[in-house]
Amino acid sequence: MKVLVTGCAGFVGSHLVDALLEAGHEVLGVDAFIPYYPRSVKEENLASARSCPGFEFVEADLRDADLRPLVARSDAIVHEAAMAGLVRSWGDLELYTSCNLLALGRLLDAVVAEGGRRFLQISTSSVYGRDAVGDETLPLRPSSPYGVTKLAAEQLVLAYVENHGVPASIVRYFSIYGPRQRPDMGYHIFSEALLDGRPITIYGDGEQSRSNTHVSDAVRGTIQALDGAAVGETYNIGGGESITVNRAIEVLADAIGTRPRVLHAPTRPGDQRHTAADTSRARRTFDYAPQVGPEAGLVDQARWHQRRRGETLESSVA
Repeated sequence: MKVLVTGCAGFVGSHLVDALLEAGHEVLGVDAFIPYYPRSVKEENLASARSCPGFEFVEADLRDADLRPLVARSDAIVHEAAMAGLVRSWGDLELYTSCNLLALGRLLDAVVAEGGRRFLQISTSSVYGRDAVGDETLPLRPSSPYGVTKLAAEQLVLAYVENHGVPASIVRYFSIYGPRQRPDMGYHIFSEALLDGRPITIYGDGEQSRSNTHVSDAVRGTIQALDGAAVGETYNIGGGESITVNRAIEVLADAIGTRPRVLHAPTRPGDQRHTAADTSRARRTFDYAPQVGPEAGLVDQARWHQRRRGETLESSVA
């Protein structure tokens, strides 16, 4: 199977590409390198895939590229591409709308024009709002412009399912973490601060909790959904346990071998208080089950940061 992966150079997208290639699939990867964080980080994410003969990369912006040829060459599409981040979304709604909604509409139009392809829309627990605790029947009350655009994207996909017969499904990721985590995400920031001996700023009291999902579980669930999710249905993809921010910092600090210095700041607008994914529907439908607990996963992420530091040091010395 040849899979078109949008946002292929991003955190989860690049892991998905690697897993699909390892499973024997061909991958057509698309990324625009929109400057949300340094391009060099995304290029590093793609290093492994670029050495694989089953991978082809196209640099293109979904908002203006000719998408029909890309869709025509694919058997299935996983739409990972999006503008992420709650905080920035308050200051640039036009960017979030164009990337998360208008680009999706163009991609779906290309799918319709080419006769339909299996389509998996990647969404987020942010569509539930401040307290995302439960299953897919929770009220949808996003508390940030980012969440609003992702919920609108879900509704757009479902409209194409109903009116154009696009064989699409939706998965909602819960707080993905692990190696290659984006530089703006909490555990990445915490790990780098601990390695540098800098203080960590917690927004709020630190007792907010997350149903953290290790990136390997997110990728496994995505591939399972691509094969087994029902058309027009939505599924939570989350970790099996929740952990507080305070405990997560303790685990990272222990793994790195240091003691954290913590500062507190006011809660930011749109921040979620608690998330806990009920993944029963995904388990029943395509046998999804998270395998990496939060403490083991955090140690894995800490080790990745340490390895990157070591590799950077060796390169500079050489």
